[in-house]
Amino acid sequence: MSDVTIYHNPNCGTSRNTLALLRDKGIEPTVVEYVKAGWTKDQLQDLLTRMEVGAHDILRVRGTNADELGLTDPGVSDDAIIAAMIIEPILVNRPIVVTPKGAALCRPAELVLGLI
Repeated sequence: MSDVTIYHNPNCGTSRNTLALLRDKGIEPTVVEYVKAGWTKDQLQDLLTRMEVGAHDILRVRGTNADELGLTDPGVSDDAIIAAMIIEPILVNRPIVVTPKGAALCRPAELVLGLI
């Protein structure tokens, strides 16, 4: 399976474990260090559609300023969260893995096994 992408943060243990699991299965994914690369609105909306979730579901709160920005309020729109994620890519929880079988936030790392 060569058509695999991981949106990865090398500073995150779960992200490193997920990448290691893929490699242990003989899969060398395209690795996108999203904190460096950033996000586009289309990219995030495509991932949310593929995962069948809303922006709140991939919002990273721990270790970010999501609370201070008011993004954890249930009434905040997906558009507002996505706009914040574009400005501050770290607000996206990780790792997100995309394969021909689907896409998922792989927390815990073993969730990736259902995508390969």
